[in-house]
Amino acid sequence: MIEIDREITQDFARAIGLEWLETNGLGGWAGTTVAGAHSRRYHGLLVAATEPSGGRTVLLSRLDETLHVGGESFELSCNQFPGAIAPRGFEHLTAFRKELFPVFEFEAGGVRLRKTVAAVDGENTTLVLYEVVEAPGPFILSLRPFLAARDQHALAAANSEISQETPFKGGTLRLRPYQDVPEAFLQVPGADFRANPQWWYRFEYEVDRRRGLDFQEDLWTPGVFGRELNAGDRLGIVISTRDPAGRDAFALLEKERRRREKILKALPVQDDLARYLALAADGFVVRRGSSRAVIAGYPGQEERSRDTLIALPGLCLVTGRHEDAKKILRAFCKREEPGLTSADASLWLFVASWKYLQATGDEAFARATLLPALRKVVHSREDGLLEENVETNALWINALSILTDFEARLGDPDEAKRLAQRAKRAQKSFVEAFQNEERPEQIFALSLPFPILPKPKAARLLAEIEDKVRERPELLGPYLTALVRVQGAAGRKKGLALIEALKPRLAEAGIGTGAWSVAELLRAYVEDLRGGAPRKAASPAAKRRGKKEA
Repeated sequence: MIEIDREITQDFARAIGLEWLETNGLGGWAGTTVAGAHSRRYHGLLVAATEPSGGRTVLLSRLDETLHVGGESFELSCNQFPGAIAPRGFEHLTAFRKELFPVFEFEAGGVRLRKTVAAVDGENTTLVLYEVVEAPGPFILSLRPFLAARDQHALAAANSEISQETPFKGGTLRLRPYQDVPEAFLQVPGADFRANPQWWYRFEYEVDRRRGLDFQEDLWTPGVFGRELNAGDRLGIVISTRDPAGRDAFALLEKERRRREKILKALPVQDDLARYLALAADGFVVRRGSSRAVIAGYPGQEERSRDTLIALPGLCLVTGRHEDAKKILRAFCKREEPGLTSADASLWLFVASWKYLQATGDEAFARATLLPALRKVVHSREDGLLEENVETNALWINALSILTDFEARLGDPDEAKRLAQRAKRAQKSFVEAFQNEERPEQIFALSLPFPILPKPKAARLLAEIEDKVRERPELLGPYLTALVRVQGAAGRKKGLALIEALKPRLAEAGIGTGAWSVAELLRAYVEDLRGGAPRKAASPAAKRRGKKEA
């Protein structure tokens, strides 16, 4: 659990630098800063995944809250405008925490209010749930929605084309701002709604400004909801692209809670860091019809073959999501060119396939689907090294070794012998030609399933590149694997100390995270640092010797 107290939440400069993110299993999300003010165009309360190919629409940008208590009003929201922060709701924010969901605690006018935000898996739906912990008497909670209704990469500007219609019935506001934008529903049970459609101008996004991008946006508000509440009351709001009639926000939250708890129970390591990383990893695996895919990163990134295959073991195998892994691998293998458009991406398919078989023992799928795809890649290439690139050559040698293993176990034993000779020649050429250029990517020569450098060279390489590797978040997982593989127990101790030092920085993670980085850190932490010595790949020849000795 991440917990932040009022010392940080009520310091605007610090709170706006911390972000939270909720993902919905389709590639959409809800997320902004702990302060409540958006700092970039990608922030929003309902960013809907509206196209199978990965289009995102920032529908509902924000939902600003005000408490009306005993003749006084207390605004809980926060925005940046030119030269001003208004309102300053962060001054009423006493705590923020994130475990299964982000939770905010507010105190104002004698009212203590708890707010939970959750994205619902498999649909473009965000839940905002309020619980009145304390109140001196009845009070009014008013809620003002702001719509952007634009592509995730764009910014909205005031215009006359937006629909001014604000139909409200049975506690639900139904909005279709533009014909080419999905309909949005806001269900606020028991509330009244006062229509007052208008534009608010020049919201500012500080991160975009620092990056030299356009950073001002106009947002449209249809009016204000109002609901009377008392101590002990709960109010659950559903914000969705589907009609929420008959749905209950708290029931949806419990269903989502059970889904996330199930993910955590499947982890082989049960500690706070593993749980945190597993929940983060969950957000990158998305539905694509009956299949599954991996979003490379939030915000704004789509699917990338290389990132998907590197991330797959951490996202799906360590977390026990074997069926999702199978769907992703099947999708790659079914494509005309095994779904792979670059040399290194096609070679990462071997690593993902080998780890899938190790984790699941699913020989039927490996024989019928994976083996033919791996054969196709290897048989299309010449013998020997591919190019002067350590990562690609290390992957090529592992591809030959992995296909050797697959053929010996599942296919043609004679072909396995021929492939073993090819792998041996390629490895010999690599070791002879290897020259350390101190490029961080060389860490893969030490971390892939089949080690290819003799231990003295491996130790020298690790010592020479480790400082550069640790500056690259996406290489931290491979580095930890290499550290344990080369240094054994001492490496494991060193890796755990490094992780401990990194923990405070996890509170800063939110929008801007990448699948590869999260997945590989989770994999290495569970398998290498907490699971004992990493499982080493035995060569087919060694396996045959073992059988004879047995």
